[in-house]
Amino acid sequence: MTDIGAAKSGLMNIGEEAKPPFAILPDPNALFLTRSERFTELAPGHQLETYLTFLSGVTKAQHEIVPQLAPVVLPAADAIAQALAHGMPPLSFENLIDATAADTVRALLGALGKVVMPAEAAAAVQTLRAASSETLTAIMSEALGVGSSKADLPQRIFVTAGLQVHASRLAAKLDADALKPISDGVCPACGSPPVASSVVGWPKANNSRFCTCSLCSTHWNVVRVKCALCSETGGISYQTIEGGSDAVKAETCDKGRHYLKIAYQINHHKLEPFADDVATVGLDMLMREDGWTRAGRNLFLLGY
Repeated sequence: MTDIGAAKSGLMNIGEEAKPPFAILPDPNALFLTRSERFTELAPGHQLETYLTFLSGVTKAQHEIVPQLAPVVLPAADAIAQALAHGMPPLSFENLIDATAADTVRALLGALGKVVMPAEAAAAVQTLRAASSETLTAIMSEALGVGSSKADLPQRIFVTAGLQVHASRLAAKLDADALKPISDGVCPACGSPPVASSVVGWPKANNSRFCTCSLCSTHWNVVRVKCALCSETGGISYQTIEGGSDAVKAETCDKGRHYLKIAYQINHHKLEPFADDVATVGLDMLMREDGWTRAGRNLFLLGY
């Protein structure tokens, strides 16, 4: 493990000159295909090749169902305005669970029939396909942390994958300019934690850092060289695997003893937060051995 240490210049928004927007909404018509293609690219020769190939299939299935789905409907405008006025995300977990969400999950379960997967995963898909509406609603509630069910881990992963599609379609309809910071480490659209953060080279946001929501894939701007989870500016360091790539690092916070991965898309343009998070799970193993707590949430690493 290599400890790179904190930036010598201290707290600054390195992307400030670019004046990046606070929030960038997801494009559900493209994001899952991009994710799938990255999994496909990462798989050959990787120690997790079989798993990465499987995830490429799952994310491609997510992409393929998007054009087939019925339109999503945002909460009423006054409800969104009230949530924002009270420092709450406009898409609460409770209003994510509706008939359209259930239809999205069922559409994904159908599309997964073409994906080669382990027997345990295939059994989970079959069980979910036969599940009642009440059971599916309970699993969706558990996946969002607002309920409980008897679902096993593979079932929760597939349901969460369906909810990702649903949440991203809702988030895409929000007004990005109306979104505002909710709390440290919280998506301003739906209130979920980030999967990771990325230093990007996007137009009008060059060299800026954005966290990516683990559920709806909204990006939000976070000042660099501070903890994205608690805003601590001291005791921030960067860890990598010695002799490995520096494309993805673990940004550690001494105060919370936690870490969030940071991907340098500005130098490695094909990096994708979810896919590259899974592909660098070796870094997570070393971080755990050193006593650090993983803060990023990735449905494809649930149970890790």
